[in-house]
Amino acid sequence: MNLFTRRTNDAASLPFEGHLPGFDGATGWLNSPPLSPADLHGKVVLVDFWTYTCINWLRTLGYIRAWAERYEDQGLVVIGVHTPEFPFEREIGNVRWAANEMAVEFPIALDSDYGVWDAFSNRYWPAAYYADAEGRIRHHQFGEGGYEESERVIQTLLRDAGEEDVPDDVVSITPDGLEAQADWANLESPETYLGSAQGQNLAREAPDQLALNQWALTGDWSVERRASVLTAGDGSIAFRFHARDVNLVLQSQEGSIPFRVLVDGEAPGDAQGGDVDEQGNGTLAQPRLYQLVRQRGPIADRLFEITFLEPGVEAYAFTFG
Repeated sequence: MNLFTRRTNDAASLPFEGHLPGFDGATGWLNSPPLSPADLHGKVVLVDFWTYTCINWLRTLGYIRAWAERYEDQGLVVIGVHTPEFPFEREIGNVRWAANEMAVEFPIALDSDYGVWDAFSNRYWPAAYYADAEGRIRHHQFGEGGYEESERVIQTLLRDAGEEDVPDDVVSITPDGLEAQADWANLESPETYLGSAQGQNLAREAPDQLALNQWALTGDWSVERRASVLTAGDGSIAFRFHARDVNLVLQSQEGSIPFRVLVDGEAPGDAQGGDVDEQGNGTLAQPRLYQLVRQRGPIADRLFEITFLEPGVEAYAFTFG
């Protein structure tokens, strides 16, 4: 048993970080009736802030889901607080669809007006807060990682609440798809927004002249505050990247829109992402994060291009893994 395990077996060693503020600011609930602090008294609570297009949250989901299932009968309650980043994530139908697709079966507080976010003074996606049976926050995790530490905290708080036979080991999972952990050793491209409010590295060069992490538009695009919008005809986005995965947050203004992905001017083949075939063909339908490239071979600087065959595309942000 290592030093960390010995320390967290004692709940008194965990700090006090305030009390759970509650969820009065929620605009609705999925998978559960509204939950209040009184409903949660005597339970260990994990509050998980997320938004369904966030790749950083998606890479934590396998662990959150596994803990919800493993410890539910011993008194753990997981509450997902869905606080939207992009406008379409405010629509309850989109969140309900995403929760179903991602097997998010624990209670979800819809936080479209940021009321719960502000009550927690939260600033991050993802952010997880761990509270004991008295409603006191004893641990937090901002961003990815810290999985073993966080599960040890859950175990400690459950034992402190009087639960017996709490496991001593931690879950072992092998996430895939969008939930697969990033290839951190080869990740040299940052999250990049495509709207004027936060966008950077938009270049005027032709795609084959782009420097690493620059991007360019071809066709009739309008760079609006939150997104680049294809206004007429077909159009392309190019990005020179260095990463295993290329993901892009997309929405269609009306109907489904076909697209094609190229890597270094060719069909991706076995570097295809989960949302395209080997020839790079895919369809924009649901507003969400699309996985367009997942490389299986050596990682180097490469040129990504996506061409949309019809207007009405809203492109919000690239993320990489």
